[in-house]
Amino acid sequence: MTQESNAAPGSDKQWQLLEKILLQSVQEQRRARRWGIVFKSLTFAYLFTLLMMMAPLWSWGGWGSEDHIAVVRVSGVIAESEAASASAINRGLREAFESEAKAIVLAINSPGGSPVQADQVFREVKRLRAGSDKPVYAVISDIGASGAYYIAAAADEIYADKASLVGSIGVISAGFGFVDVLGKIGLERRVFTAGSHKAMLDAFSPLKPDEEAFWEGVLQQTHQVFVDRVKEGRGDRLSDDEEIFSGLIWTGEQA
Repeated sequence: MTQESNAAPGSDKQWQLLEKILLQSVQEQRRARRWGIVFKSLTFAYLFTLLMMMAPLWSWGGWGSEDHIAVVRVSGVIAESEAASASAINRGLREAFESEAKAIVLAINSPGGSPVQADQVFREVKRLRAGSDKPVYAVISDIGASGAYYIAAAADEIYADKASLVGSIGVISAGFGFVDVLGKIGLERRVFTAGSHKAMLDAFSPLKPDEEAFWEGVLQQTHQVFVDRVKEGRGDRLSDDEEIFSGLIWTGEQA
């Protein structure tokens, strides 16, 4: 017994259209895969060519070569809590001297800061230089003043732009006095100390002549250490003008 088909007259055309759509989809996928392979091949060839071009740099004095300098940055305020602290700078210096660098550059852009931190760096540069034949060059960009120049003085040579700010070999201590303010606003300050000078330089107390003289002596002694370090580092390259140590700051050309 046979069973006749109940398909509609237009069903064959529908199947043909569906097959055509499916065939086109498969062809599109094949073309996409072929182009993907082409693009991947081109990318690989580009990277391979780039590596071949860079190979001479590795072999003949580029990356990885011993012929390079080490740069240690002194940027910003020189203080224990800042990026330009003595511990951070000295760590960089030790790594630079231990490396295969031919020379060390102190890249300085700093207005100065703590004389203690600056002196620690100065002494470390001198110590490392004594045990090595690597030269140290201080290169000042915008500013290398006060504690920053303190550090630069330890280098073999100092370089600065004509417009750089250089110098400020001095020590400063600044504050405010509010002795009469409390009375005007009806407040009374109460300070209890053990030691006659424990409240020295208190902003709300009158400045005593003996304490003022004592503090001036502290500043003078600190300044003298600064002067001695500059003379030790710069030697006979300094002029005989005592204004050098007055705290003045000059352009790189004037300096």
